[in-house]
Amino acid sequence: MMQTVTQNTRPRRSFLVAGLAAMLAACAGPSRGRRDSAALVGRSISVHPQQRGDVVLTALSLLESNYRYGGSHPHSGFDCSGLVAYVFNHSARQSLPHNTAQIAQLSRKISKRQLKAGDFVFFNTLNRPYSHMGIYIGEGKFINAPSSGGRVRIDSLDNPYFAQRFESARTLFSS
Repeated sequence: MMQTVTQNTRPRRSFLVAGLAAMLAACAGPSRGRRDSAALVGRSISVHPQQRGDVVLTALSLLESNYRYGGSHPHSGFDCSGLVAYVFNHSARQSLPHNTAQIAQLSRKISKRQLKAGDFVFFNTLNRPYSHMGIYIGEGKFINAPSSGGRVRIDSLDNPYFAQRFESARTLFSS
């Protein structure tokens, strides 16, 4: 009997481990396919500064949307890079990859004090560069899709969790 119980729990443990791994992979996000993502990363993107307001308003309209790993639509939920890609596609007509590291490659680095509404903030949350991101909205705050079971929300750059993991400020906006 004990042996049967042990054998029956193994698939369950494997499922739990796989689920945990997926949750931890969180915002790196699946790419659309290597060829599509490579084409997007290889190009230069410049968004007009007048679109900053549209980017922020679109992001704000998605507050409380469900988190879903790999998600890229309000009805099904978002992960962090899916949220950013959706916002920029709908507000600035810019197609972005569904991958934080690739979005970082497309954008240019700015200093933290240069952040303006609509810029990106990147975090190292998984001991991996650019593993989480959000859209800066001003006053030290950003919108992000933070974790499994959560919702799109506003967080502060001063939050100890994010402050310790802050990696980079970046932008797609022209000067």
